Parts: sequence; C-alpha cells; structure tokens
Amino acid sequence: MLSVSILKPQKTTLFLLSKTTRALLLYQLHSALSQELANSQEVLAEITAPKLPTSTKKNQDVVLAFYEALKSRDVDTVHKILAHDLEWWFHGPPSHQFMMRLLTGEQKDNDVPFEFSPVSITSFGNLVVVEGCNTSRSISWVHAWTVTDGIITQVREYFNTSLTVTRLGNQSQPSDFKSKSNSSSTAEISLLHCPSIWESTLSNRDGKSVPGLVLAI
Repeated sequence: MLSVSILKPQKTTLFLLSKTTRALLLYQLHSALSQELANSQEVLAEITAPKLPTSTKKNQDVVLAFYEALKSRDVDTVHKILAHDLEWWFHGPPSHQFMMRLLTGEQKDNDVPFEFSPVSITSFGNLVVVEGCNTSRSISWVHAWTVTDGIITQVREYFNTSLTVTRLGNQSQPSDFKSKSNSSSTAEISLLHCPSIWESTLSNRDGKSVPGLVLAI
C-alpha cells in the first residue's frame, strides 16, 4: 500500500513594520552614518592639516599669553614673560606709546586704557609678528616679538605704519631679472634679494597714506 505523507507547511509570521517605525529606523541609520562620516573627516583633517613646529607654537602661546595678561592687568604674568632687560623699538606718533606707559606705570588713572586686540599672528622662527587694532579700529599696530626660551627679549612696535617683513640671505636673481641702470636706487636692487614674506594689511584698509618700513630678518 502506497503511503503518502503530506507535509504541513510551516507557519511563518511576518512582522510588518509600520511607516512610522520604518521612518524612525531610517533616520537612526542616517544619523549614525552621518556621524561616522563627520568623524572620518575630522581625522582626515587632523592628518592632512599643516602643523606648526612645537617651538613656533610655544612662541605664539607666550605672546598670546602676554596680551591676555595685559588685558586682565595681570602684573605677575607680565613680569614673568618679559625679560628684565627688554629691548624696545618704537615707530609711530609719541602719543601712541600706550604699552610703554602701561608697563612703566606712567599711565594715569583717568587715562582711557588702550586695548590691544590681536587680529592675526604669524611666526618666523623665534620672531612672532602680531597685527591688530584698537576697539574703534582707528589705530592699527604691528608688534614684532622676539621670544627666547619662553621669554620675550625684544619688541618692535609700529603704529599706523605699513610694515613689510623680508628674509635676508637669498642672493639668487629672479628668472625675469633685468639689469638696472646706474640711476636705480640701492633699495630697489636690495628688494630683489629680500623676498617679502609678510605684509601688514590693517594700515591700508582705509586707503590712508602711512609710512612704510621694511623689517629684514
């Protein structure tokens, strides 16, 4: 006798997700992927971004700490950062010697304090160049600080002056160099051998005519 067995189909339960649940899951998945992508981009930026040499970063930190100490009138920190035999250069109107009066105690109580607000900071070895202005942006200034072993040993102040920083030692002539006549000034010839590596910008923002100086390093 032929025996025929009939297999009963297994019962499968289908869980159908509601539209709201599907939307929530898709949102969570999208958020997770977006966060992962953002983290990957941050890691890539840290790898590819140019990093300042440790000594250069430290020099900038010293100078920025000095400005913060000036702003908060932290005398102890100012004395720790500045060398006791600090070399000081100043170019500008005598009435703009705000820092000199502040540090030497010549500033009177009824004088309106001048706030040094750095706008940009650039380093060339132990030279830290900072450009800024006062709160009303009517007075521009450039400070060239020399930092030695974490101590500021020299400062050059330029007020309402267009400053150009050049690097000495490049004696090669540019490819398009042409011989100048004897009437050409020595300054013009010298500039060909001293390429500009930094120029102030705030002093020329209003189109005003200001003195121009070159700082060779």
